[in-house]
Amino acid sequence: MRGAVRLVVVGPVRRGLRATLLALAGLWAAIAQAAPPQRLDGIVTRVSDGDTLWLRADGGRKPVKLRLVGLDAPEVCQAHGPAARAALEVRVLGRRVGLQRHAVDEHGRALVTLWLDGRDVGAGLVADGHAWSARWRGDPGPYAAEEAAARRAGRGLFAAPEPEQPRDFRRRHGPCR
Repeated sequence: MRGAVRLVVVGPVRRGLRATLLALAGLWAAIAQAAPPQRLDGIVTRVSDGDTLWLRADGGRKPVKLRLVGLDAPEVCQAHGPAARAALEVRVLGRRVGLQRHAVDEHGRALVTLWLDGRDVGAGLVADGHAWSARWRGDPGPYAAEEAAARRAGRGLFAAPEPEQPRDFRRRHGPCR
């Protein structure tokens, strides 16, 4: 190519350019996630564990995998895991629910707040001691008051003196098989 100018980027300029591009990519992802939450209704077809379920949305053919946002339930192979799954099943399996979709997690699951008869299902699970309020960098999470009440009353998993949080369990044992 005659007359073409080739730009060669080296050293600190290259690192600065890479950092700028990464920052822009992060900003774009944040803007995409800040889109208004999507509201849907449907029937719960399956419960995988205490915070993951499958929903066939109205008008949808295939059920989609969802994760309840704002809480963390024990793994199914962890102490109180089967009870947490059973608690979610009793509440929602085969029932018509509404949901508010917030984002998508690293596993491709939509992160949702689930509503049944006008009540937040996640708040009920935490209040009954079947999950922890999701913590993030010092923030006690959206269901901190429900968790505190469940702890005081010794409900569910909080009947144990030192229940192990799922993230600590996964770190020590890996995922359930």
